[in-house]
Amino acid sequence: MMRIISHSVTCLIVISLLNGCFFQTQADKTWPLAPEGSTSLALSRDARFALLYSKQQHLQLWDLEQNTLLAKLGIQDPEQNIISLMRFSDNARFAITATQTNFAIWDLAWSQSKGLWSISDGLIQDIAISNNGTLVLLGLSNGKAIFIDLVTGRRLEFLAHQEKVNTVALSPNGKYALSGGNDHNAYFWDTSTGQIIHRFQHDQRVGTTELQRDGHLALTSDSGNNAIIWDLSTGQQQAKLSSWHRQLIFSSARFSDDGSKLATGTPASRLMVWDTSTGSLMDSYEVAMLKDVRPPRGVVYDAAFHSSEMVVSASSAGVVQAWQIDE
Repeated sequence: MMRIISHSVTCLIVISLLNGCFFQTQADKTWPLAPEGSTSLALSRDARFALLYSKQQHLQLWDLEQNTLLAKLGIQDPEQNIISLMRFSDNARFAITATQTNFAIWDLAWSQSKGLWSISDGLIQDIAISNNGTLVLLGLSNGKAIFIDLVTGRRLEFLAHQEKVNTVALSPNGKYALSGGNDHNAYFWDTSTGQIIHRFQHDQRVGTTELQRDGHLALTSDSGNNAIIWDLSTGQQQAKLSSWHRQLIFSSARFSDDGSKLATGTPASRLMVWDTSTGSLMDSYEVAMLKDVRPPRGVVYDAAFHSSEMVVSASSAGVVQAWQIDE
């Protein structure tokens, strides 16, 4: 009888693991920045600052450490188009925000816009910005990845993709780019020449890319179950993320500063932390969800490491949460 009970308990544990039921739901700290929900929400690399946009509050900058609203930046354009994309520069001095057809650069030290630029030859799918706030990378629906120097006006069109460019990432100094698209390819390339350094092939469309800030590692993830960490010095695979989930579809990704960990968010309220050397899952969390919709849902717009022991999530519920990492 005891053997049967033990076997049953073991089966229940295995089934729970296979269904992804073991995850943390209680955050260590919570910041409810936009109770009505947000259409975009970004975190600085160290998770000190948050930038959010909602229809009610428009664009706001928050200091999470002080729990203070630093600035009400307002609307992006006269038509009050919804801001759907935003990203901090690596040093958190600047930010880029975008609608489907235009983008703005913000000097966060002065809480003011540095300008608004329109894009006419495709819809904006993803954005990135350099540390000096003058170098911008856009992924467009027409298959182009466009690198722009806003000071000199130089515009480089990267045309290697054959279909829509879903995702882009830019090194902090703006010298290197990573782009991924519906053509099942991700490219790591030089922004000064447009020359391809590495090509990463996938079986399905690439939806997420991310660069580690020191340029050692890259993540490319497709719409199936292939999420791969690459060693950029060799172009070879370092690890493949290993999970019981049938699909690993990400809405955000961020490496820790030292590259030892990777945080990923999903459109289904899940934040995960991975070991980049092995691809194994270290921790999983369920983030805050919008309660006034059925079923309740929450997209993880962004994630960042506050320290080696703490990861922070930002969700479409307009809520930022800090989570302890169990190492």
